[in-house]
Amino acid sequence: MKSLTNSLVFLSVLLLVALPTSVSAKTDATASDKEQAEQAIAEPTRFHSQHQGIFNGERLTYTVDAGETYIRNGEGKPTAAIFSFDYVVKSDNNRPVTFIWNGGPGSSSNWLHMGGYGPKRIVVPSDAEHPGVAPYTIKDAPETILDVTDMVFVDPVGTGFSRAIGKGKKEDFWGLTEDANSMAAFIAKWLTANNRWNSPVFLLGESFGTTRAAAVAKVLLDDYVINVNGIVFVSQALDYQGSTPYVDDNIISYITYVPTMAATAWYHGKVDNSGDFEAFIQESREFATQELLPGLFQGNLLSADKRAELVSELQHFTGLSKEYIERVDLRINAFRFAKELRRDEGIAVGRLDSRYTQDERDDVAARPEGDAARVISPAYKAALMYYMGNDLGIDWNRKYLNPSDPELSGKWRWSPLPEGRSWEPHYVNTAPDLAAVLRSNPALKVMVSSGYYDLVTPFFDAEYTLNRHGIARDDIIYHYYHGGHMMYVHEPARKALLEDTRQFIQTQTGNTD
Repeated sequence: MKSLTNSLVFLSVLLLVALPTSVSAKTDATASDKEQAEQAIAEPTRFHSQHQGIFNGERLTYTVDAGETYIRNGEGKPTAAIFSFDYVVKSDNNRPVTFIWNGGPGSSSNWLHMGGYGPKRIVVPSDAEHPGVAPYTIKDAPETILDVTDMVFVDPVGTGFSRAIGKGKKEDFWGLTEDANSMAAFIAKWLTANNRWNSPVFLLGESFGTTRAAAVAKVLLDDYVINVNGIVFVSQALDYQGSTPYVDDNIISYITYVPTMAATAWYHGKVDNSGDFEAFIQESREFATQELLPGLFQGNLLSADKRAELVSELQHFTGLSKEYIERVDLRINAFRFAKELRRDEGIAVGRLDSRYTQDERDDVAARPEGDAARVISPAYKAALMYYMGNDLGIDWNRKYLNPSDPELSGKWRWSPLPEGRSWEPHYVNTAPDLAAVLRSNPALKVMVSSGYYDLVTPFFDAEYTLNRHGIARDDIIYHYYHGGHMMYVHEPARKALLEDTRQFIQTQTGNTD
């Protein structure tokens, strides 16, 4: 992972009619593992349905082809079945196609599918309130981007319906490099199977999905000679140093999180929020880089007067007491901040979205026991399962892993080197991959979408990461939203995200009419 939607009531003009037409290779739940593998290798499972709807004022007829694509080894033998939800509009033109995935690592595409970009969306409260219990509200999403691009929501191996098959082992796909290779292979296979090699290609990932997108773009170029037209990062996470606040000597994280903590303190009224929000956030950026960073770098050489000044400024931006800031030696751990901000009320704020709050049992713990923002997970799971069964006609006895195989996280390989090669541990970083692709493909641009209230992948870290590594300033387009890690939970942010993505794709394809 490092990867939810909204709730303003509105009248939709989307007409969505599912007409299941065929289902192949339905698995017998009582078959042995060997029989299932042989059956899957014999023929991929696919579910087809036809739909109509109005998107951005344009009436469209489209097909949802949900099913497996086989990844093969050098001998041509299947090693993995990657399941995707393909939304394709029949057209004589080379329509763009956008490959969309969530993060984790170990997350299905449920969040972006049912909350961000799919033609149906789960409705949860936009104001970060608890979403309640079933039945949940599922609505049409006419604002989505199907009018400008086909969409392929991809579940990596070990998530959703995607599995290792044949001689493939699931661990073969659970790693930074292995994951990028398999997803690039899927894209090349999909383009071939659908005769789409001359279609503009976009990659769209959330959280670790942005880590993946940068690496996949490099593999596509190096191994498959494919240039992508654009990349969309939702909650950027390329260089993990700036989003790792729990390592004590990681000075960078004490800088990159300051603007997010300032936004959170503003939202909860723990600082003076009577002025201009944007100006306050910009001041926090300048303080973090021009004042706090040099101070932390000086360490015990910092003068008493300068230290007192930094303490006061940190209190001004974070709302924490001077006593606490002194005790932590000017180094505010962002995850502990989630517990400390409203400790006097016995309330912790969310990490994925700091607008959410939770009354926890242990009021003296250093950091929250859970994440208040995860309360929306059951609604998303229910929405996807209902949508698959009732709109897409998916009737299959295979378990949909949401978020993932329980073994995936513990077995994930972060090393970029092959098994057996020595590797000096360092922070995960695929920004150099992105930089290499940008230098090779001058037409490529990257859209970066960040939530102000994201304490997992802070928006200032996106700026810090992408302003370095030899990446040209003009290659990156930043957008900010009043939401968290899944900013599309907030209804105004969802609509803005979709419109920004639409305009980005149109600009990158030269279709701005």
